[in-house]
Amino acid sequence: MRSIFLSNSHFRIELTYAKYSAMIVEKHKIQSDQPVIKQLDEAAINRIAAGEVIERPSSAVKELIENSIDAGATNILVDVSDGGKTLIRVTDDGCGMTPTDLPLAVSRHATSKLKSNDLFNISTFGFRGEALPSLGAVSRLNIKTKGVKTEAAELTVDAGLVSKIKPIALNRGAVIELRDLFYATPARLKFLRTDRTELQEINKIIKSLSIAYPSISFKLRDISQNKDRLLFNVASETGAPEEALKQRISRVLDQSFIDNSCVIKAERDNFKLSGFVALPTFSRGSTNLQHIYINQRPVKDKILVGAVRAAYSDFLAKDRYPAVVLFLECNPQFVDVNVHPSKLEVRFREPGVVRGLVISAIRHALAEAGHRSSSTIAGAALGAIQVNNSFPKSLYQRDLDKSYPVNLPPSGFLKSPQTSQIDNVRNQKFDELKTPTGGFIDNDREDQLSSQHPLGAARGQVHENYIIAQTEDSVVIVDQHAAHERLVYEKLKKQMKASSVVRQVLLIPEIIELSSSDISSLIEEKEQLLKSGLVLEEFGENAVIIHETPALLGDFNVESLILDILDELSNSGNSEKLEEEITSILSRKACHGSIRSGRRLNQEEMNALLREMEVTPYSGQCNHGRPTYIELKLKDIERLFGRT
Repeated sequence: MRSIFLSNSHFRIELTYAKYSAMIVEKHKIQSDQPVIKQLDEAAINRIAAGEVIERPSSAVKELIENSIDAGATNILVDVSDGGKTLIRVTDDGCGMTPTDLPLAVSRHATSKLKSNDLFNISTFGFRGEALPSLGAVSRLNIKTKGVKTEAAELTVDAGLVSKIKPIALNRGAVIELRDLFYATPARLKFLRTDRTELQEINKIIKSLSIAYPSISFKLRDISQNKDRLLFNVASETGAPEEALKQRISRVLDQSFIDNSCVIKAERDNFKLSGFVALPTFSRGSTNLQHIYINQRPVKDKILVGAVRAAYSDFLAKDRYPAVVLFLECNPQFVDVNVHPSKLEVRFREPGVVRGLVISAIRHALAEAGHRSSSTIAGAALGAIQVNNSFPKSLYQRDLDKSYPVNLPPSGFLKSPQTSQIDNVRNQKFDELKTPTGGFIDNDREDQLSSQHPLGAARGQVHENYIIAQTEDSVVIVDQHAAHERLVYEKLKKQMKASSVVRQVLLIPEIIELSSSDISSLIEEKEQLLKSGLVLEEFGENAVIIHETPALLGDFNVESLILDILDELSNSGNSEKLEEEITSILSRKACHGSIRSGRRLNQEEMNALLREMEVTPYSGQCNHGRPTYIELKLKDIERLFGRT
């Protein structure tokens, strides 16, 4: 029995060895069949590039319009059908192309915009030479063009197949027509949204580019199903550049943005910043009203977006977003636009300078705005109480004219007892008006205050929370708690800035283990963290030790704060987490220490609050982003009562 077992074991060992040998031989055969590196054909290369450059119809529109702008066009017309899926046609009056340039224009990495091989001195939109060949690789592309001193010509590219050049009749400029987008790569069609959504994205792209170029007229038409719908149309603006830009923004974004924004002009080192930033009370629920440009190129750069968010962090709730139109200008050598084929991302040589410039410029502009609050708040308030003015005018005030004949009673009945009582009431004088606090209003003094100060003079208090003030041409309603909360908060921040952040020494220093890269990031920000009250240093190779923390934070989880700071540093290269925690505590202290709702104020207290609001920056909104007051114009109030 034992020998059988051994022989069986021997047999099994031999069998296993045979299988192993076979596997080795098979593996050797696989390795001997070495893959051969081959050059991809032009069509495959263009389709790969198209996957990066052309994401959706709006991407194609963006590339074509940018080509028109680079060509010096002054009029750009965009026709689309079915959300750009079946047709995109861009017509311009630019410099056009010569017939000999047409074949090069649809070949990869051929461009007339890069004057040298220096990729850090780019002053045009295009420079990669990928847009047209990418479009021709995934759709049916037709180009009609006429140069300044050459004849017009036509070229067609169908899924990468280039046709012969044909002579045509055409005015100077170019007509680029794109049909059946992504028909050569049908898988991409499955990822497109509805026609309406794609059309909205195209509209956004055109609006964004039109803001940066007020001297160019833009027109967008939807010609789906043999219809002609004009979706967007702005003529070229005239006048000085600043005034032209202002007019273009008011046409594209609405006049209310201009009315409720502050002008920005700032300069630091090699960068210039200009544009408009909206008041915090003009915020939105998304980033749709954030337009940022670098050398007139629309971008979505995380450093700039983060800087805008940081600049408004003290004035907006977390679910609200500011509205801005910012233009950053610099020498092309200080910014790299060759980060991604879409050219929406950039990389700065001095990101810290750019971030600091944006934050300081926005906060300075908002501080100069003082107590200003968005006028749209008053419009919303009036809209909420708007009455139906469809009643006849006679219901409000009867016109004593031919339309409304009045039968007067005989003269003997004019002095009835009832009419005498009415006359007495009508002639009664109210020399003193008693306020809810028991004080009396000096009408002469209040009239003088109304004309001297922007927020006018306090006339009374209702519901122990809202101050009613009167100016020469409006009525102001102030939320006393929200207003005083902002005033106290600004005082606390000013005191902390003057005396620096008070630090507390930890009885037992906190040791936090981190990776070497995280430690390096923290050490680079060591000085900045010290200003906010956090003292740390390296502790061995894989840890940092925390000696002191801001006293305001009290007893908190130090490790959690450090990890949050590292997350911000990895995402944006800067961290405002510690400062946000400190200001959050100051905000809570201001909230608890301000005038509470339900407290009655006398006349002097109400006017003192109004005067302090007028001289305190950012007093138009509380710490949570809510407005502190609403101003209702007298003409709007009269309209509510049918007086106009």
